[in-house]
Amino acid sequence: METVHVSLTIAIALAAGVLAQSVAKHLHLPGIVLLLAFGVGLGGDGLGWVHPQSLGTGLLGIVDFAVAIILFEGGLNLEITRLRRQEQSLRRLITLGALITLGGAALAVRLLLDWSWSLSLLFGSLVVVTGPTVVAPLLRDMRLRSNLKSLLEGEGVLIDPIGAILAILVLNLTIGAQSGLVATEAMDFAFRLGFGLLMGGIGGYVLGSILRVRYLVPHGFENIFMLAAIFLLFQGADQVISQSGILAVTVAGIVVGNMRTPVDRDLREFKDQLTILLVGMLFILLAADVRFEEM
Repeated sequence: METVHVSLTIAIALAAGVLAQSVAKHLHLPGIVLLLAFGVGLGGDGLGWVHPQSLGTGLLGIVDFAVAIILFEGGLNLEITRLRRQEQSLRRLITLGALITLGGAALAVRLLLDWSWSLSLLFGSLVVVTGPTVVAPLLRDMRLRSNLKSLLEGEGVLIDPIGAILAILVLNLTIGAQSGLVATEAMDFAFRLGFGLLMGGIGGYVLGSILRVRYLVPHGFENIFMLAAIFLLFQGADQVISQSGILAVTVAGIVVGNMRTPVDRDLREFKDQLTILLVGMLFILLAADVRFEEM
């Protein structure tokens, strides 16, 4: 019975995710709005058809897989030449903008909800992340100037791994009280960023170089080869230094996307469709796990 629940939950989440985004496309609505509505409606507080808890620890594996592909696809679509035109604004958004968001959100919940400073700072670090899972569907349905769209795409992709590592840093700081912990965690933060950048740069260059060699990867196997390699890079980096894989796959996507491989167009189309499928499933599963009585 448990196996039936697991298989049915994944099947319904995939189908509902595609349906929600299709309806949103027809109605000219942001896809995320209907994804959240469908997820809550199918979850425990709705029809009860989707049971994320039946996946157990497998839910984390699904989330990891989806995030790796989504971030790689986000990096794949970032053109360095376009980002360089927005370099100063982009740098401010992912540094100064992130700090202002963290501080502002922490101060708001501290004053309005009377949370402790440790919880307030942790909340602030979590809302720093916009992420391609939210930004990309919104930008897809909005008509914006190309330079503004490039800036928001770049911020959405780059802030995701930085924000995730920042949240780990803040969490470790809030649960520890040893002297010198701030300096230690700051070094750990820098080390995770550096390792993620290094692994992503090397991994992306190797993958791009392999795809550039004609017939090295059999025709028709390029997409599945890249899919397997991305997840291996994500998990491999994470095994060496926790939470570094998220940055590694993002950087790898940027490197591969700017190497202009012979299969570039097919690769982008495949990743676009796969990302739509995974984003839908991810939001359905996460929204279905929401319980209003626990809020």
